Amino acid sequence: MHPVLVGLSHKTAPIEIRERVAFREEAVTSALAALRRDYQIRESMILSTCNRVEILAQGRDDEEAIAGIKDFLYRYHSLEPDSLEQYLYALRERDAVVHVFRVASSLDSMVPGEAQILGQLKQAYAVSGQSGAAGTALKALLPSAFRVAKRVRTDTGISQSAVSVSSVAVELARKIFGSLKGKSVLLLGAGKMAELATRSLVRSGISRVFVASRTEARSQQLASLFGATSIPMADLEERLPESDILLVSTSSDSYILGPETVNDAVHRRKYAPLFIIDIAVPRNVNPRVNQIENVFLYDIDDLQTVIGANLRERRREAELAEEIVRQESERHMQRIASMSLGPLIAGLRGRLEEICLAQLEPGRQGMNDTDSTRMEQILRKTARRIAHPIIMEIKSPAQDPQRRLHNIQMIKQAFDLDKGE
Repeated sequence: MHPVLVGLSHKTAPIEIRERVAFREEAVTSALAALRRDYQIRESMILSTCNRVEILAQGRDDEEAIAGIKDFLYRYHSLEPDSLEQYLYALRERDAVVHVFRVASSLDSMVPGEAQILGQLKQAYAVSGQSGAAGTALKALLPSAFRVAKRVRTDTGISQSAVSVSSVAVELARKIFGSLKGKSVLLLGAGKMAELATRSLVRSGISRVFVASRTEARSQQLASLFGATSIPMADLEERLPESDILLVSTSSDSYILGPETVNDAVHRRKYAPLFIIDIAVPRNVNPRVNQIENVFLYDIDDLQTVIGANLRERRREAELAEEIVRQESERHMQRIASMSLGPLIAGLRGRLEEICLAQLEPGRQGMNDTDSTRMEQILRKTARRIAHPIIMEIKSPAQDPQRRLHNIQMIKQAFDLDKGE
């Protein structure tokens, strides 16, 4: 019931290695079929993102499955045998369960708490199911992982602190203005980070966007992205008083906005707050602007300071999330152990009954039907009594998983219960 996991990630392999083993989205279904066809893998799922490539699979034997997956990676991507060995990890049993739960909960991501990985994991599971590669083991594990991820997000604050320039811009703007509904933003320059920050602000309720750039074509292109108004750079001083937020990201190597211009704009705004984000390097806004009343100026270092503080907060919340993962992984292992014990318990009871009833056969001819039936009932009851303490031992929730596995193997061998498997 427990699949193995083989993979590499940003923690174990550089980008040039991860690129070489990545799977194109349209190729995953055929890759899953090849695993099943060529390596006797019963179940499989491929998770391929920019930061990780992992294959979750189940075969008849864990070590054979792991060796098969590694060989598949080498052959599929035309790599030299063992060339990935220093980058790969192979996980079994509880380690595989914990890893999947941590990945789903974004505890193994570059940025703890990011939401994207959960969607990618759900998509990988959906493809596995649609291609017929998901069976009992994956259908038990992945829904549990999704439930754990939901609990982590609900019970901790791991995803609440902004950790990107665009999300920090929105967070700070909300602290300054409260609601962003009805506010306006002026995008000065064509920098990519400013574009991303503007996109986040628009999603958060900004109603008007102005775009000014030294390149008119670029200005119009960005304006079309946001349903914005493109304005000439020469109109900056005129438009600035109409703007609540100014995002600056030009290629200028000197200040293009100073205290005089900003002071005049604030005066014309009747000292309503003005939020300026200068993410250009070198800076485009004179830092003395921050001394003006009701002007809030943040440069890229200021934003990185906020991001660093928020990352530390996320890491504190991640400690709580790790405890949730630990608890849930133990519950999952116990639940799966109970599910897998069903056939073993039935087989043990049947085998003990068979042994007990075999003792009755030599004497049946000397018994009448009533005595024979009564003796058979006594022997069946005896078999159940013998089985009971054995079953209680292997079902005990306090039992160490490794000890349980050892006991199960001993019972199978002692009573010859592996026949027919």
